[in-house]
Amino acid sequence: MNHNPSHHSNSPDITAAELHERLKAGEKLSIIDVREPIEFHTHNVGGENIPLGKLTQEPDELPFDEGEEIILICQAGLRSRTAQQILQQNGYTHTRNLKGGLLALRRLGG
Repeated sequence: MNHNPSHHSNSPDITAAELHERLKAGEKLSIIDVREPIEFHTHNVGGENIPLGKLTQEPDELPFDEGEEIILICQAGLRSRTAQQILQQNGYTHTRNLKGGLLALRRLGG
């Protein structure tokens, strides 16, 4: 059975395994971590720390191009899913949500 892990045809989720491999390979990624600053400073994989509340108020002030791949991450993948929807509504066409969030990534040693 062919099953598609994502319902978003233009922006499939990114799995922890894929992100882990790409980070390990030293790939330069555009990442937005939408957790609160204290969470970000406790543990992060880099990227821009733009808390969801701030992103909601200022989605047009992001330092990214609308067509570039932007990976959205949070602790469990819920806040970043909301952030993904906000960005899509503001014209960002290639947003990807980290499935399972940093919790999933940490299980891989990320």
